[in-house]
Amino acid sequence: MQQYLAILENSWFDLDRHYQFSEPRKVFNKLIVAYSEKHRAYHTIQHLYECLVLVDSIRADLNDAHAVALALWFHDVVYDPQAKDNELKSAELFEQYLAQDLSIDIIQKIKRWIIATQWHEVTDELDLQFLLDIDLAILAASPERFDEYEQQIQQEYAWVDPDVYSIKRKQVLAHFYQAEPLYQTQYFQKNFEQRAKGNLKNIIE
Repeated sequence: MQQYLAILENSWFDLDRHYQFSEPRKVFNKLIVAYSEKHRAYHTIQHLYECLVLVDSIRADLNDAHAVALALWFHDVVYDPQAKDNELKSAELFEQYLAQDLSIDIIQKIKRWIIATQWHEVTDELDLQFLLDIDLAILAASPERFDEYEQQIQQEYAWVDPDVYSIKRKQVLAHFYQAEPLYQTQYFQKNFEQRAKGNLKNIIE
């Protein structure tokens, strides 16, 4: 956990320099506490860190890199594996924390983006395409990290009967495997698609 915190702090205070938050330290601490909740195994500060590192690597391709990073900071801030409204509640919490600091346009845009991470539907909005691809970048991780990810997801769903979990999980992964293309941006299709399909194929088979 410690190895991620310094990078996350830099990322957050870079956003603060851009947006001038009224209580940057207080909100940062609340976000870290949320992503460190005991019931999380994958939706943690590790996932957040992996997403934000990717934003840095594609910054030049984004129209509004700050907004993409801010949306990623909040996209899983509320996470209960037994709930169906995590994204909506995350969007609402984002508004609650930062409404006084940001324009209505930015609030509405980022709320919409956070909610979009629930279904990952096809969009023609470039920054949202990148945001959704970043959220699924884990599917193209190294075989070791992908195995770890699968174990982490299984941990979060430990309350589900193992046989039921196995069937449902394969359905989810098959859905991603069959998506043509899996990723929405050319950058991710070129650099991530093949590896992701390979990882998914190995698990499904």
